[in-house]
Amino acid sequence: SSANLVAGANKPGVHLRNVNVGEDFTPDVIVDIANVREGDPCPKCGAPVRLAQGIEVGNIFKLGTDFTEALGATFLAEDGSRHHPVMGSYGIGLGRALACVVEAHHDDKGIVWPTEVAPYRAHLVAIGAQRDPAVAEAADGLYDRLTDAGVSVLYDDRDESPGVKFTDAELLGMPTIVTLSPRSLAAGGVEVTDRASGERSVRPVDDVVAELTG
Repeated sequence: SSANLVAGANKPGVHLRNVNVGEDFTPDVIVDIANVREGDPCPKCGAPVRLAQGIEVGNIFKLGTDFTEALGATFLAEDGSRHHPVMGSYGIGLGRALACVVEAHHDDKGIVWPTEVAPYRAHLVAIGAQRDPAVAEAADGLYDRLTDAGVSVLYDDRDESPGVKFTDAELLGMPTIVTLSPRSLAAGGVEVTDRASGERSVRPVDDVVAELTG
């Protein structure tokens, strides 16, 4: 019963003002529309509606012939007639997909990357390399061995405190954190931390290389 409405004109980007039901057009359906609220009954089954947040990982757009008409793109059919191709767009957003992974795999310390999608397989943390040549040599050697074997490694050789480095390693969340320090060398190798479980152990360098390259 409302007067002087605004309606679409069946053309992209065009609207008509001051249109009236029954005079300018006859609607196929008249409905009352309202925002759904938590607990509202489902119109199909009657069960209460539960609201939840989501992330748009992918999308599908039916573009029709809007763009091909605008570009003047055509093709010849078997009968020789000329037509505009019908276009569609289908895609998965890489950034959105990674956001979903992070939302599902994290803790209070940071990201916990699954091995299959982690930016790096291992995070190599060198502690005291600037003051201990043995640590620097061992860390550089381990990095070279892993990368030569095709293992992706994030190498932290910054001159920062152990606390800063460990915090950053947990925040970035690579599957395996490998720490090389004077203490680990004295204990027989490197300290390996599983980011997901938090389990730590000091192991010989050869064992760590074999595990990460296996």
